Amino acid sequence: MNALAIFLGMIGVPQVILIVVVLLLLFGGKKIPELMKGLGSGIKEFKNAAKEDQPADKKEDDKKE
Repeated sequence: MNALAIFLGMIGVPQVILIVVVLLLLFGGKKIPELMKGLGSGIKEFKNAAKEDQPADKKEDDKKE
C-alpha cells in the first residue's frame, strides 16, 4: 500500500484532538489565530505570484474572454 494512505489511515478523532491540545499548549490560544492569518496571507501571496508568472499568451487569452 501507499505509505501516505497508511499514515492517513492511522489518524482518527483521538489523534486530531491530541494534536489540537498540543498546539494549544505550545502556542497558546492567542497565538494560533495569528499563525493561521499569516498562513492564509502567505497562501494568498503565493497564488498572486503564480498568476503573475503566467506566460503572456495565456494572459491575453484571459483578457479576451
